[in-house]
Formats: sequence, structure tokens, C-alpha cells
Amino acid sequence: MSAPEPDENGAQQLLVVIDPVARRTDGESVRIAKDVLSAGATAKFCLPDGPAEFARVLARRGSRRPVVVGDDRALLRTVALLHRERDLSAGALSLVPVGVSVDLAHSLGVPTSAVAAARAVLDGVVRRLDLLVDDSDGVVLGDLRIPAPPGADGQPGRGGGPGGPGGSSVWDTCRSLVRTLVKPVPQVLAVHTHRLRVEADGVVLSDLDEPVETVTVRSRGGRAEVVIRTRSSAEPITASALSVTVSGADFRYRADAAVTGPVRTRTWTLRAGAWGLTLPAGLGPSGD
Repeated sequence: MSAPEPDENGAQQLLVVIDPVARRTDGESVRIAKDVLSAGATAKFCLPDGPAEFARVLARRGSRRPVVVGDDRALLRTVALLHRERDLSAGALSLVPVGVSVDLAHSLGVPTSAVAAARAVLDGVVRRLDLLVDDSDGVVLGDLRIPAPPGADGQPGRGGGPGGPGGSSVWDTCRSLVRTLVKPVPQVLAVHTHRLRVEADGVVLSDLDEPVETVTVRSRGGRAEVVIRTRSSAEPITASALSVTVSGADFRYRADAAVTGPVRTRTWTLRAGAWGLTLPAGLGPSGD
């Protein structure tokens, strides 16, 4: 990402890519963001219809600084595209969170107000953030959980969207009515375990003979923080590493908002300060 050049009047040059989901879910916040950015910079606005056009627009940004107006999925898509271009190390990305899911953006320090986020685009500072990159070139900005929680992102489990497993039906309505008339019988929730081998920088933390409930990985201060919970111990196994490998029977994992799998092995490598995000001056991650 080459450094943006100011226009002839000294204003910043921005490429503002407005995600279609943001336009559908909160057009008023999109309008506010456009007004603030237009008032403080020379901005070119693009309204791609889908992921393919989104990628083409981003690839043709030239020297303009990219600004994404969208939710967490739009942010993840943008970072993944720039990573595949090997263009994350220079320049910075800016975000105005608009949409239903903006928890990841907020955890990174981006204001959730459209006005405050747009002003941060214009007046904020670039902070270098860590990135987890897996061996299939996927990226993780926040938390990684193995295995994916049941029902996450449309995966099998209780609940689901209409027309899918757990979707609305006449039978579901009948069962709901019965539940209101009959006192439920207390049940003990089953804790599922998985046979996984977890290694941190080549050191085995948990092997296949030790049933694992969950493995979580997140970047923390230039390292990957690993937490393993097992049925046999009340205390989790923890480690700090630059590389984490998980292998075993087929498993799915949730990286930020997306579920991937099944896979039998995957390695994540921590890249410290791999990408830049424009945040309000004086605020770090989790600030608003």
C-alpha cells in the first residue's frame, strides 16, 4: 500500500469503499460517514455490488488511502485481500463500522459511532497491529476458537436460520406451545471433548490422549496467547508462542466471524505489527 499523496490543495486522498451490507442495514450511518469524509478530504466513493467487485475496486485504489464503510466481515475481507496482495506492511487501513456485527472493530479500538469513526479516519493515528496467518493464507484479527461452537455461522448445532436445521416450522411452533404448558425437566448439559494435539513453537502442550474441550488463540503483545481447557483439569493450560499447530480428527474452527473446516491440521503464525489501522489519537484497542 503506497503512501497516499495529498491533492493540489493539501487534502488527503481517500478511496472509500462502501460495503453493500452496510448500505442495506444502515443507510443513515453511511450517509453521515460520507458527509464527514467529504468535508475533510478528497474522497472517491465506490459502491461495489458484491465481494468480487469489492476486490477489484480495492486493487485499483492507486495511491489513495483505503477506507472501508462496513461491518466486521467487510474489515476481515479487506485485510485478507491486502494480505494476499502482500500489501499490508505499508500504509494503513481505515474503517467506519456500519452493520449488525461490529464487535471486532470495537475491540480493535475503532469507535462504533459513524461520526467519531469518520473523524478518526481524518485525524487519527496509525497503530500497527498483530496478525495471525495460517498455512492456507487465512488471517485472524481477533480470537481463534477450536473447535467452532455448535451452531456457529450456520454450522450444525441447535438453532439455525429459516429453512435450515432448527429453522421455523409448524412443528417448531407446536413444540414451543408445549414448552409453555409443561414444566421442563432439568437436564445436565453435556460437555463435548475432542482428541487434538496442540503444539506451541514445536512444544506439545496437549496430545491426542488428553480430551480437549476448547483451544483459544489470540494475539497479545507480539505473541500468540494459547489457552487449552481439558475435562481432567479445572485449570487451563496456557502458553505464549509465535507458532501454534493443532492437529487430530476432523475439526472446525472459528476465526473472528468465520467458521472454517473441517481440517485435520492447521498452523497459525503470529506476525507482529503486520498491519496498520487508523485509530483515534490517544486510544488503543478496546478504546472508543
